[in-house]
Amino acid sequence: MYRLFSGATDGTVTIGRSPQSTIMLTDFHLSGDHAQITQIGEHFVYRDLRSTNGSAIERAGRRVPVDAAARWELALADGDVLLLGNPSDPVRISVRIGDEIEEELGDRLIASRSIMDLPAVADQIEGSPDTALRVYKALQPLGARLEPSEVIEASVAATFELLPRATHVAILLRSEADKDRFALAVSRSISSPGPGSEPRASGVDAVRASRAVLKRVLADRAAVLTANAQEALSSESILGGQILSILAVPLWRGDDIIGLIQADNRDSAGMFVEHDLEVVLLLAAQASLAIDNATLHQRLRIAEERARGENVYLKRKQEKIKFDNIIGDSPAMKAVLGQLEKVIDTRATVCIEGETGTGKELIAAGVHHQSQRADKMFVAQNCAALPENLLESELFGHKRGAFTSADSDKKGLFEIADGGTLFLDEIGEMPLTLQAKLLRVLQEGTIRPVGATSEKQVDVRIICATNRDLAAEVEKGRFRQDLYYRLMVFPIKLPPLRERREDIPTLAAHFLKRYSAEYRMELPGFTQDALDALSTYNWPGNIRELENEIQRLVIQAEPGHWIEITDLSPRLRKIEGTVTRIAPKQGTLKEMMDQVERWLITEALREHGNNKTKTAVTLGITREGLHKKLAKFGV
Repeated sequence: MYRLFSGATDGTVTIGRSPQSTIMLTDFHLSGDHAQITQIGEHFVYRDLRSTNGSAIERAGRRVPVDAAARWELALADGDVLLLGNPSDPVRISVRIGDEIEEELGDRLIASRSIMDLPAVADQIEGSPDTALRVYKALQPLGARLEPSEVIEASVAATFELLPRATHVAILLRSEADKDRFALAVSRSISSPGPGSEPRASGVDAVRASRAVLKRVLADRAAVLTANAQEALSSESILGGQILSILAVPLWRGDDIIGLIQADNRDSAGMFVEHDLEVVLLLAAQASLAIDNATLHQRLRIAEERARGENVYLKRKQEKIKFDNIIGDSPAMKAVLGQLEKVIDTRATVCIEGETGTGKELIAAGVHHQSQRADKMFVAQNCAALPENLLESELFGHKRGAFTSADSDKKGLFEIADGGTLFLDEIGEMPLTLQAKLLRVLQEGTIRPVGATSEKQVDVRIICATNRDLAAEVEKGRFRQDLYYRLMVFPIKLPPLRERREDIPTLAAHFLKRYSAEYRMELPGFTQDALDALSTYNWPGNIRELENEIQRLVIQAEPGHWIEITDLSPRLRKIEGTVTRIAPKQGTLKEMMDQVERWLITEALREHGNNKTKTAVTLGITREGLHKKLAKFGV
């Protein structure tokens, strides 16, 4: 007869012959996964997992079947008895709704040793040469382990060596994420294999420590020893593992308990004595130190690997970006690249104008890596990303003590990029005071770090970018005129994606290939309807918006399936309704053509903000011709 305290469960208790069951029973009439008990609100529900021989519940002298013929689940009541397996000779488990009676543990303890007793225990063991030598030999392997898992395994081996009457040893460690949660780190039996070996054919090694034992150890900050665990602790972990004698010792870091060593015997009660408790208390002190050292070593190794990975990433970012790698065969892009070829190996300042997302930084990096400065640094800074005081320090550096948080000297980006190229994105957002300092760098080739008394000579090529009309900013007094002329030595205007629609299919295929490889997806490509929708959309966010759209498509796509127009974002699928909106009302051919022409002109005007000159250019007609058509259609 087993007893089950329902209140001791952590949500669900499984019962069966499987080693993974919470309560493992060896009766061959039971199925591997025979049944489970689940807490639902304040109630506990018994559910037969469609076992071969079914289950029943004995309640008030009456047998209530739980099987295919009757029902698969039933709410439990205090005092119920579960009847499992063979109907004529079932396994019987009594059910008690309530918590483990922790007070019983205190009455059943043989001994308890506080962490504070450790010095006295150590002195006592030193006074016994035979015991001291045995403890020394058992603890020796702990100092040679550098991996946490190896230290834990060595601690288990040492526990078995010091407690020859133990049949099972488990170590629990506190979760780093949840300080109140202790999880099983390892569990071994005298017949279980070590790590990497095949598991035993029968039995179960992993046994969770009783909550009553764990709470007692945490509350008293002491090691505890009980003679008969099944009498003192009638929980499902104790009963399921058929544990008799238990010895539990805390692992600690300073004043914090970080884990627990639990040794038990499943063959006989009263197998441990006070001396065993004292010996394992000394083991726990060394194991705690070894686990801490191994954990620190692991963190340092991970930090080193992360730093190495970041270095590789930075080196990859410095890989040469050539114009051949820049995607674009449209006439507009060929014209841009042709202009850039002429300015690559000059000292001229290049100002790249264009809407957000058109690839200005990619073009700037291409100019640098094609030039004779390619072996030096290419450094980029967004002038809109930092407030004025931080941006000044980032660009020019600072001396220690220049301001409150300046606890050391710092090199600025101009100094880091010495001999190379500095790309200043969103130059139109730079504050006027910093514009004056940037002008001095362009004129004199010197910088002065914040808080410094002397200047430094630097050789840096400036490439800037903006999505603003800098000439208009100068007129409004928001941008220095003298700096404007210094930066506009060689202006380049990048076309928006809607003006280079020929490149959209190629760009889409490029991003599809990149993200398919990143997410390990096999995607054949786009259907023609999807490509038509991508090519027709105006892309206000330009290439960046297209890249984001393709990344989203890859994430949600089914492997091996073509990307169809229905997979696109709703804003792109609006083109599906275009034909319906253009479709003219019934009439003569001339009347229907006039309706279509009127709609196209109205849409073009709307896209260009009623700017008739730009609308005429887009439609391929003269401004006078546009005026005549507007008058004709009454627009």
